Amino acid sequence: MPVHAFIFPGQGSQSVGMGRDLAAAFAAAREVFGEVDETLKQRLSKLMFEGPPETLTLTENTQPALMAMSLAVTRVLAREGGVTVATHAALVAGHSLGEYSALAAADAISVPDVARLLRVRGMAMQAAVPPGEGAMAALLGVELQAAAEICAAAAVLKREGLPDEQQVVQPANDNGGGQVVISGHTEAVERAIDIARQRGVKRAMLLPVSAPFHCALMHTAADRMADALAEAAIRPPVVPLVANVSAAKVTAPDDIRRLLVAQVTGTVRWRESVAAAVSMGVDSFIELGAGKVLSGLVRRIVPDAAARNAGTPAEIEALLKAL
Repeated sequence: MPVHAFIFPGQGSQSVGMGRDLAAAFAAAREVFGEVDETLKQRLSKLMFEGPPETLTLTENTQPALMAMSLAVTRVLAREGGVTVATHAALVAGHSLGEYSALAAADAISVPDVARLLRVRGMAMQAAVPPGEGAMAALLGVELQAAAEICAAAAVLKREGLPDEQQVVQPANDNGGGQVVISGHTEAVERAIDIARQRGVKRAMLLPVSAPFHCALMHTAADRMADALAEAAIRPPVVPLVANVSAAKVTAPDDIRRLLVAQVTGTVRWRESVAAAVSMGVDSFIELGAGKVLSGLVRRIVPDAAARNAGTPAEIEALLKAL
């Protein structure tokens, strides 16, 4: 029998229209969208279904919207086919904000609490760095160690007649398959792109993001999340979470809080997290929510593992038949 990990996508997987077909087809999905709307005092579901895209892609909206989408799928699977994290998954994991979706799916955090946490997280991350001062870039065809060396070289700002200045640029996401995303001060990220090209990296390009996530510049957001998480009710998940920043399983609520805070400024170690899941016996990864980003990354990291996604009524039907 396959050993499944349920995985949950992060920012970048959103699109206008996500969840609309789910809401039309399943009462369970409508319930989740209604809970999130009521908690946030916002028609977030209408924004998901109809846009406009520039409002949906605001970080404070994207984060709870992607969570709502993932949890709608999770609840539909449970209601329609008895497929739950507790009965069918050996562990859960999520990419960045997807870690919150994973914890909610594993009954560690309630839907209202996770919606509130992600609204705080999105606003705090957006406010942490003034517009234009931070950036992110994707390096393709490079592994984590080489990317870290590029960042170390790019972090030093040399100016004639002035002392060297240390700026922030660091690996933000180790996505696997030779894809590393870096984050930090705009000048330092641009220097890193130049250095990467000089060192023969296949591609190096700025990303269209609104802030430099998962780097030291997010320290004020980390402080805000520490306060918010201290007040949130967190229970042990029904199966272990493989945490982004440790790439190891965790179940204790205090450890979960600590790692969620560290995640704001730390590297999302997705490649290592997938490898850790495999080392724990997982041979099947099921992405629940919007898009196919994580299932695609899994196929690059562990070509022998099964990977599939479920985010539409047809995909849910196919998954229920397969399980």
